[in-house]
Amino acid sequence: MTEPHETRYESSRGLQEPTALLRRISNRLTAKFAGIFAAETVERYVFETYTAMARTAKVTAHLPATTEHFANDRLTALAKSKGAVASEVPEVLFVCVQNAGRSQMAAALLTVEAKGRIRVRSAGSLPAAQLDPAVVAAMSEMGLDLTRDYPKPLTDDVVRASDVVITMGCGDSCPIYPGKRYEDWELADPDGLPVAAVRIIRDEIHDRVKALAASLLNNPHPDKEEANA
Repeated sequence: MTEPHETRYESSRGLQEPTALLRRISNRLTAKFAGIFAAETVERYVFETYTAMARTAKVTAHLPATTEHFANDRLTALAKSKGAVASEVPEVLFVCVQNAGRSQMAAALLTVEAKGRIRVRSAGSLPAAQLDPAVVAAMSEMGLDLTRDYPKPLTDDVVRASDVVITMGCGDSCPIYPGKRYEDWELADPDGLPVAAVRIIRDEIHDRVKALAASLLNNPHPDKEEANA
């Protein structure tokens, strides 16, 4: 987690001098992944993640925290895909275009349904700068707070680490790897819609998520088969 003094430092400098901060983040993650990744690999992931997040960030004061969080998640996914660490639970990735609506709702809902028994991620092929406000409002009606979530770019490492990949209107942007279960959910895009319309999409996603959770939890080690819908 980013230390308070670092957040204040970056806010005051306007992220004009991020290198020292990114190296401190790299040092923390290098210690966490000692024996799995070299320091150079960790630093490369941190700097790549920062660059990707900075492209769409509207509020740069949050970049240090989101960079560290997402770099940690990417390194965890990479370690799993390389067999360096074992995953005791199925891993699911939801992908849409902006990672601002459908995939975020699906990830939040599956997290609740799974109760820690499924690892859940989401990403976007062209991530937006922030979550759709109507989506945040619709999810808050269910007691789910998405205000701290943020759109994340689709990266190869999180796809490789996933057992199930659910796409939602992102076409062929998601890479296909053998031994994984793929599904494409045809859902309306909530972008620009009022909360009343988003509720309908949310409820349809919830129904699909419940079925997905049941299939994975009843068979926690499913055969990974490509299923392109």
